[in-house]
Amino acid sequence: MTDQDFLNHAEALLRHLEQQCDRLNDETDADIDNQRSGGMVTLTFANRSQIVVNLQKPLQEVWLAARSGGYHFRFDGQHWQDTKGQGEFWHRLSVDACEQSGLSLPFAQS
Repeated sequence: MTDQDFLNHAEALLRHLEQQCDRLNDETDADIDNQRSGGMVTLTFANRSQIVVNLQKPLQEVWLAARSGGYHFRFDGQHWQDTKGQGEFWHRLSVDACEQSGLSLPFAQS
């Protein structure tokens, strides 16, 4: 994948993440504060816990940091998959958001 391809896919992921936060705030009792700074989005939940998603351009990866640990994802042409076989980005984000917020927060790819 070229650097530009990576940036296109990664930027689409971050934009969609922001949209998903807005959707969940509208549809649930969640109060997710999402702050974007360049290639990084920080999700802060009502209990002040955070999940950070950021781009690692040189590695062509998206990193997710949560209480459960850190995860690295690469785009396989359709999905962002964990580099150590721990699953897909949106599933991992949903699991961690639910655990950290105490609410059912199903983030969806589309």
